[in-house]
Amino acid sequence: MTVVNIEDVVNALSNTMGKKGMSHEDLEKLAEYILSFFGYTDEVIDNRLTSEDRDVFYMLEEEGFLTTTQEEVHLKKGKLWRIHYWILKKDQIKRMANKVEGAPLDPNDPKTLYEGIAEDVWKTRER
Repeated sequence: MTVVNIEDVVNALSNTMGKKGMSHEDLEKLAEYILSFFGYTDEVIDNRLTSEDRDVFYMLEEEGFLTTTQEEVHLKKGKLWRIHYWILKKDQIKRMANKVEGAPLDPNDPKTLYEGIAEDVWKTRER
């Protein structure tokens, strides 16, 4: 069972959202926010979230921190009830936290092409 701590989440956020301009202080707050939902478990029931929380969770899903699943339960009255869960992707968070700057890029990743272009080339294209 993989365990992530606050430092792992902060480092993973730094390696993803931090590169998009988020401050370190905001990254630490977001890490605490994420772990406040999950605590010692891997999943959170969607009904527990407010619409604002859900928006943040969708953003985190896009970044690879979370995924969703659902369970169908048959009630005694014959109705089907779907329960949605958010799952913390601990293995992915560990990988993102340990991603070393300057590590070899995946040649199959489309971002590799753009990340390999030098900064001065981008500046000449701005004119």
